[in-house]
Formats: sequence, C-alpha cells, structure tokens
Amino acid sequence: MGGGGALITLRRSKTDQEGQGRPVAIPRGAHAATCPVRALQGWIEAAGIEAGPLFRPVDRHGRLRVSRLHADAVGAIVQRALGRAGFKSSEYGGHSLRAGFATQAAKNGATAFDIMRQTGHRSVQVVSRYVRDAQVFRDAPTGKLGL
Repeated sequence: MGGGGALITLRRSKTDQEGQGRPVAIPRGAHAATCPVRALQGWIEAAGIEAGPLFRPVDRHGRLRVSRLHADAVGAIVQRALGRAGFKSSEYGGHSLRAGFATQAAKNGATAFDIMRQTGHRSVQVVSRYVRDAQVFRDAPTGKLGL
C-alpha cells in the first residue's frame, strides 16, 4: 500500500468465473474514519495476515480461517449487519453494495467506464442502468431552465 492507496488483485469474482484475475485500485479516503485503505490496513494488522486471501471467514469462536470467504458470505454479512441495525435485512444482499457503489459513483460524476473498471462489469448496458438512475435529476433538461 502506497501513498495513493492500495492495489489488490481479485483472483476470481462474479464477473471472472475463469479466475484470470484483475487488479483493483482502492484510493485513500478523504476522511480517516471512512478511509477504505485505513480499514484494510487495520484488518490486515488485526488478523495478522502476511500472505494469502485478504477476506477470510472468522469462526464463531473468533478464529480466523486460512481459506477465502465463500462467494455467498458477503451477502450474509450484509444481512446480519443490517438486521442488527434494525433494517429489514431480507431486502438487501451482496449485490446491494455493488449497486449502491455504482449508483453513488455515477451521482458523483464517475463515468460508466470508471465504474466498470472498478466493479468488473463487462457490459456498458448493465452499468448504464445504475448511471441512468443516478443522474435522472442532475441531467434533466428542465433543471437547466433556471426555474
């Protein structure tokens, strides 16, 4: 992890079932409390990870496993956390994080290609749904009438 952020390699993902792998850049955040690089560094230090998968299961006794998280684990983690926070967790899953990221990135001005590079989406058509939904008010011509 350098000054600009962290560069991680996803060995396999939803969009890379063959396991060709791809690098993903994680820039430093503007605020220490929400910086993804600081959170990643904290996890690596707390877990004592020196090599291998970054995201690993923790058993019910708090012991870190050596294997990588199962593909369905993120959804279960999201649902558990939302349930503890009082939300109806059955309405959310791992895809909620991905969709929320793409939508907010589009709202903040990221292009579809920027989003695709980060998420691994292969189709502009799929990403354009998030971008279109995010920019519906910002790009509405009636908003440019000065009313």
